[in-house]
Amino acid sequence: MFDFSTPVDRHGTWCTQWDYIADRFGTADLLPFTISDMDFATAPCILEALQQRLQHGVLGYSRWQHEDFLGAVRHWYQQRFNAPIDTTKAVYGPSVIYMVAQLVRIWSAPGEYVVTHTPAYDAFYKVILGNQRQVLPCPLHKVDNDWQCDMAHLEALLARPQTKILLLCSPQNPTGKVWTQQELEQMAELCERHDVKVISDEIHMDMVWGEHRHTPWSQVATTPWALLTSGSKTFNIPALTGAYGIISDDSARESYVQALKSRDGLSSPAVLAVAAHIAAYRHGEPWLDALRDYLQDNLTYVAERLNQALPQLNWQPPQATYLAWIDIRPLGINDRELQQVLIEREKVAIMPGFTYGEEGRGFLRLNVGCPRSKVEAGMDKLIAALQFFLDEK
Repeated sequence: MFDFSTPVDRHGTWCTQWDYIADRFGTADLLPFTISDMDFATAPCILEALQQRLQHGVLGYSRWQHEDFLGAVRHWYQQRFNAPIDTTKAVYGPSVIYMVAQLVRIWSAPGEYVVTHTPAYDAFYKVILGNQRQVLPCPLHKVDNDWQCDMAHLEALLARPQTKILLLCSPQNPTGKVWTQQELEQMAELCERHDVKVISDEIHMDMVWGEHRHTPWSQVATTPWALLTSGSKTFNIPALTGAYGIISDDSARESYVQALKSRDGLSSPAVLAVAAHIAAYRHGEPWLDALRDYLQDNLTYVAERLNQALPQLNWQPPQATYLAWIDIRPLGINDRELQQVLIEREKVAIMPGFTYGEEGRGFLRLNVGCPRSKVEAGMDKLIAALQFFLDEK
């Protein structure tokens, strides 16, 4: 019913992943598996909604505070997570990371601490340090195919007098960990004990696999909190911009809106993003369910190819996201030397784990949000690069 296998040529579309690969990797002639967008056209229901809006012909200032949008959000949370969501406390913004930055400024002062689990999405480090706050890393530990948080260590970090915020990624990027409800409740209890506010980035919430289930932070929260998300990852619409969230605390929500409108002058949302979210959340489920099956098959394929060629890796698909977080530490290969071979010899761009902090060393993050033919080519190149080092030994 939906075609995810036919490649779409993204060259010449001002595409970050394809047209500007040299910005990060130094050369343009690479097969990219990098930034977390997908090589698929978005859901037909979204494209139809955008076409209808464009055919109207008038693209003036718009609003998001209406039942068309807010009702679609409530519908999505009920359908996908069986969770009520209080849209009377909703806010809107151009991106999740913009909203994170605003709340970091509202809930902390320069020099104070923000705790986050590591390895972490690289934008987390940038937004914390860029706002003159300090990162307190809480390393996750790999146990079999799970990543676990040392709750005693987390509490020690939260207990520091200068710690003001826990910046949570749920599901976690890059590891693909899905937090269990018990883990989330324990974190909520620790934050309440030490008067720490929570910002929960849940942009990967729709890409959870198997028996794992996503629990919105709103279901467990006990202290002032913000749940921030977007349909941009799920429906591959980040170029439209647009994100939304729930801020529990009235004062913080008012401060956020004041900064958005007055300080930053962002009083009108991108109307195409609003239309896209409404269409996605009302009519996009069949497309998303088909996409999820395709992505899971891609991840299974990566596991089969890696483990056949390099059984010592025993790699298993992540619990969430379409980002294969590959542990190559058993091979004893130097990260930077591997990048050199991947780029110069195999002509492929795969994100090095050290992009996501010190705890990411010895890993690769490979984006499988693409047709199978591209995944096959990428695995050929990755396995050839890894085998090159093993043959050298």
